[in-house]
Amino acid sequence: MENEKLHAYIEGIIPARLEFFQRMESYAKDHGVPIMELVGIEAMLQLLRIQQPKNILEVGTAIGYSALRMADALPNCKIVTIERDAERYELAEQYILEAGKETQILIIKGDALEAEPQVKEHGPFQAIFIDAAKGQYQRFFEMYSQYLDDYGVIITDNVLFKGLVCEEEIENKRTRNLVKKIDSFNRWLMNHPDFYTVILPVGDGVAISKKR
Repeated sequence: MENEKLHAYIEGIIPARLEFFQRMESYAKDHGVPIMELVGIEAMLQLLRIQQPKNILEVGTAIGYSALRMADALPNCKIVTIERDAERYELAEQYILEAGKETQILIIKGDALEAEPQVKEHGPFQAIFIDAAKGQYQRFFEMYSQYLDDYGVIITDNVLFKGLVCEEEIENKRTRNLVKKIDSFNRWLMNHPDFYTVILPVGDGVAISKKR
């Protein structure tokens, strides 16, 4: 309960986003589109403001919310983002055009596990943000970390998965299997020989990895 009260307190004092972003948040809530939780994305944006990357890769566009928030926070940064769902891809395109960010954000339409040939043309990247199919996180990390420059960071969302990673018994089999994969990824990542990683309990859990 205390954690919920603290979370609500932090959310309550975050300055209001632009009306455009609030519209996107409402759409995502009404249509069940997974976008990054507010406290989590604010933490990520602050990290990126400190780092000031010039080139970001995002694995998982959804409707373009996080890409547009990054573009707004980092007006001189180029963002390459990948989305396989046709409906979400089209909606993201519309939002990007409405925001006037079409020269700053490039969407690649396709499965992130198959988009490597297109992505590598735009690397290396100073930051990589992974927020797609959670069961594939390790494959995404392995595939795209090779395009991270020597001083770059990889940010991975949803690594605590609503706190379920520390639950011993989960009734739903599909959820249980997904949680096992996330837990396995977290343990693999924390012990990765080439990266230092910290997991922050903000939003739905954010892992920040930096090359050793």
